[in-house]
Amino acid sequence: MPIKYARRLSGRKRSTETNRHLGFALAFVAGATNAGAYLAVKLYTSHMTGMVSSMADNIVLGNGDLALGAFGGVSFFLAGAATTAVMVNFARRRHLHSEFAFPLLLEAFLLLSFGLLGAQLSTINGVFVPVTVMLLCFMMGLQNAVITKLSNAVIRTTHLTGIITDMGIELGKLFYWNRHTLEAEEDVVADRDRLRVLATLTLSFFGGGLFGALGFKVIGYALTVPLALLLVLLAVVPAIDDLRGYLYKVARKRAAGRLD
Repeated sequence: MPIKYARRLSGRKRSTETNRHLGFALAFVAGATNAGAYLAVKLYTSHMTGMVSSMADNIVLGNGDLALGAFGGVSFFLAGAATTAVMVNFARRRHLHSEFAFPLLLEAFLLLSFGLLGAQLSTINGVFVPVTVMLLCFMMGLQNAVITKLSNAVIRTTHLTGIITDMGIELGKLFYWNRHTLEAEEDVVADRDRLRVLATLTLSFFGGGLFGALGFKVIGYALTVPLALLLVLLAVVPAIDDLRGYLYKVARKRAAGRLD
């Protein structure tokens, strides 16, 4: 991946194009993670609507443990999104290049940790499922908040309900037959560019799901390694820029101290 392109993908300076490209890549990661998570714990950990519905159902049915587990999943997704907001605002106040890169690097670390510890945790009865669900929900909240903040809520990557709804709206406009009964009426026109973006996000998530399901089936938890590596590639250049800037400031202070 070219350095300049990687810098634009998750750096401070944003454009519509880089927002979309990063969204496509993160949709792929989310689809793969979600599919792998389902094979591991039989839950889709980015699906907060299902989590909240499960919590309500299990409260009524008297399944306290399951209701508590669903509550934990929602809480950790919320905590992940809040963590992204804290990290982005911290970096923004300090004019760092990596305001959007930091949460992605944290997600890469957590994803790799899940892969390394998954096999060991899976042997411990009663521990693996809740710990895994909390971790994966936190990661999904972390990631979804990143793309939400940098695109001003235009792009989502961890769930498709809104994306497919918007696709349906644009398709309805596309196939609408404009018959004018009044001269002042405007044509109903689909936003073809937006439709392409929505379709690409959907295909990226689906492609990631295929990759995740097949990868988890074939190599198990080692699947997290290429996914974590992809996140690192997306985020590492702005982080290195900030590190170099910090080291330069430290060197200048030391040099000024020696001159004094």
